[in-house]
Amino acid sequence: MDRTTRLYALVEELRAAAPRPRPVAALAARFEVSTRTVQRDLQALMDSGVPVRTTLGRGGGWTVDPAMTLPPVHFTADEAAALAAALATTGTPYAGAARTAYQKLLASMTGPAAAAAETLAARIVALPSRTRRPVRDAVERALTDGTVLRLSYADATGRASERAVEPAGLLTAEGHWYLIAWCRTRRAGRGFRLDRITEATPTDEPARPHDLPTLLRGSAAATATPPAALDGRPRAPLVP
Repeated sequence: MDRTTRLYALVEELRAAAPRPRPVAALAARFEVSTRTVQRDLQALMDSGVPVRTTLGRGGGWTVDPAMTLPPVHFTADEAAALAAALATTGTPYAGAARTAYQKLLASMTGPAAAAAETLAARIVALPSRTRRPVRDAVERALTDGTVLRLSYADATGRASERAVEPAGLLTAEGHWYLIAWCRTRRAGRGFRLDRITEATPTDEPARPHDLPTLLRGSAAATATPPAALDGRPRAPLVP
């Protein structure tokens, strides 16, 4: 068994046993390798972001949070190449997560499929984003957690303002990303171009839920549709 296959098998072994921990010695016997090799593999999984952890003492060992991992998914070579190319060129937001997902996808493939994926990804280029990483991280957190976000924003004329917003979703158009949110200052839905947000401060205050199509209604983005790749069926516009 090669190392890549063993790493995936280790995760599945821990998933099957969860929430009970598995001792290193038992894992070493299961995969017919040394305990040192298992320790090294588990540390590599942890370093790559897999939610494995160890508990010390009697009855201790290694566990994985099954709610934070996915079971094995089998892709065709074409599907893997397409995913690798898309992930390799994902801009803000979620660029960090896309980068690690791309690395994991490549690590899971071997032979012609891996070569095809890397070749396709190498043929696609993108201009660097001007969105600052702290801004991107704050927007990601607010969208994921459903919390209020405080913004320092400069509009197209350069006029600065401070806003408290309740995020509803993201819009991409003509090479730019926009945070669509309910603006408490304007008491209406607004779009904030990410590269014009000069500072973003996450809060722990829960945001009220807002319907994205409703906030887009009447705007220039009223006919926006979800990306077709997210569903094999034809998509209607978000706003009828």
